[in-house]
Amino acid sequence: MSETPPPEPDPREPDPGRPSPDEARPDAAPVDTGPYRSAADRAAERAQIDGLNAIREDHDDPPRPGERRPPSRASYLDDFGALPDERRAPGSRAAARHRDAVLLSAGHSVAEADTIEAVLKLMTRLSAPDLPLDGQVVFDVRDRLLTVAAQVGFRPPGTRRRFRMPLTTTYPAAEVARTGRPVFLGSTQEYRERFPATWHISMGKAKEAWAFLPLTSAGRVVGVWLAAFSAPTDFTPEVRGLLTTTARLIGQALERARSSRAELALSRGLRQSMRSADPAQLGLSVATRYVPTGGGLMVGGDWYDSIDLPNGQLALVIGDVQGHDVHAAGLMAQLRTAVHAYAAEGHGPDAVLARASHFLSALDDDRFATCIYIEADLVTGDLHIARAGHPHPVLRLADGTCMIKHVSGGLPLGVLPGEENYPVDVIRLQDEEILMLCTDGLIENGGHDMYSGWPRIRDALAQGPTDDLEGMADRVMTAVLTPTEPGPDGAAPRDGDDMALLLVRRVSGRRPAAVPERRLVLTIGQDQGEGLAEARAELKALLHDWARPDQVDTVVLLATELLGNVLVHTDQAGVLTAYVSGDPGGRRLLLEVMDRGDELPHQRAPGELASSGRGLMLLDILADQWGVRPEPEGKTTWFALTESSPGPGEPESPLIDGDLDA
Repeated sequence: MSETPPPEPDPREPDPGRPSPDEARPDAAPVDTGPYRSAADRAAERAQIDGLNAIREDHDDPPRPGERRPPSRASYLDDFGALPDERRAPGSRAAARHRDAVLLSAGHSVAEADTIEAVLKLMTRLSAPDLPLDGQVVFDVRDRLLTVAAQVGFRPPGTRRRFRMPLTTTYPAAEVARTGRPVFLGSTQEYRERFPATWHISMGKAKEAWAFLPLTSAGRVVGVWLAAFSAPTDFTPEVRGLLTTTARLIGQALERARSSRAELALSRGLRQSMRSADPAQLGLSVATRYVPTGGGLMVGGDWYDSIDLPNGQLALVIGDVQGHDVHAAGLMAQLRTAVHAYAAEGHGPDAVLARASHFLSALDDDRFATCIYIEADLVTGDLHIARAGHPHPVLRLADGTCMIKHVSGGLPLGVLPGEENYPVDVIRLQDEEILMLCTDGLIENGGHDMYSGWPRIRDALAQGPTDDLEGMADRVMTAVLTPTEPGPDGAAPRDGDDMALLLVRRVSGRRPAAVPERRLVLTIGQDQGEGLAEARAELKALLHDWARPDQVDTVVLLATELLGNVLVHTDQAGVLTAYVSGDPGGRRLLLEVMDRGDELPHQRAPGELASSGRGLMLLDILADQWGVRPEPEGKTTWFALTESSPGPGEPESPLIDGDLDA
């Protein structure tokens, strides 16, 4: 018959057979416990850390039968006040456990604190009858000087006084900074005896004990923490271990604060180096906006630029380096400089991006970047565009119609070195038209994706006069940063990605017509079959407010047929040009498709099972007018359609979406 084992003792109950910490270590004389600590000091610190590790978080699952778990941190914090006075006496095990629990709780909060002052306020929770913490100072060590980085409990809030002390001074904090060893002063008398030249500095502040501990990073002292107490204090090994652990937490917070200040200074300088938009010059006006990342930096991986080229033209650039940390900001600065240098050498848009891709892949194998580079002809308004994985630009016509302008593109910069191929498309910006370039953060901010984020930008662009480009940029940013509806996943209006916006407008030297004309031009090469889908999307955007949706479907069908004929029956590229003129309700569309093929089309009578030959029949049935016009090189096939209002009870067009996408 087995014996029942005795019950395990409650760790919160005092053990009568074990001496209290004070009895076990009656010698509490202050001894330096810095880098050259004694074995007893190291053991005390290990015991302190073991005590912290023993305080575990609350468990979500109930304990198994017979299982004993250490009390949770919350239980120590909640139950301590209910203990009898003798159980809460200074030096008792319950008091030590309570202080450990407070330190562990503060440690979790320190990781989220924004400033050193906030960290020191968290540490005031350590104050107890046997540890009457009454004031704290963090000294920064720089250039052989001590300066005050933060303080709590010494001066009233809002009062500031400059403090600078050479490290050669015989002051406790200076000695700690020089030697890396802490200094514990348990009474005023001890302070006066050990530091007779500077003890008076700390007098008259209602403090009677002091502890100065080093704050280290990467093996060097970066600061000193002063903990002052309102009564003489016996710095036992347990107390010293507690203060050493606290100093480690404060040292980590100080290093984070230093890193944040350095990153902020770097990002602020990078942002200031971004060239702001110049006034309207020679027919083009530019407006720019930048909103930094939500991580506290003033700049991330996004950038924009405008560059005066040697040939008298203007280059416009927008890009986005992967990530939005200080490393992305540094890569952005180097890549931006490289693009500027390649442009100044006179390279074309495709060559600039190819060289920039080589540069980035040699600089960092782990990051890539997207970019759009535009060389603008200031006289004609022609924009020569090369795109490296970046979102397509948006074209706003003079009447407010906005469409995503699909342009050819290559891989992002830094991806697959040696495979760079960036075709150049040409868009002619008409008078009072606006081209918008942006980074993906602008579209996706608020939890949106590249599709759901587009309508709010389109609505903001469509409003207001075109001559107020700065006001239009403000409207776009307002729509993105303060949306009227949350994103699809309920995200907050501001996300962690930075945002860049660049607007360029063709400035007209003449008064615009009362009813502006819409115009669309695009080219589809033989190797660009996906261009058919892009052409359909841009035509739908051009006719977004057409009175009859079935007429829009007709236009898309006929344009697809004409472009398909060029790709199938010739070895040339097809150029589509569409014009919309007139007043709403009676507007006229003229659509032309030109190719350099010599053979003129002719109508045929296809059989019932024939797979081709119906293109001109569709033109004859659905268009108001159509024709074929010979050109000096090739031919142009065109059709015209007049907008009409649907009559009462008139059925919708029998065309189906599947026909349009075929």
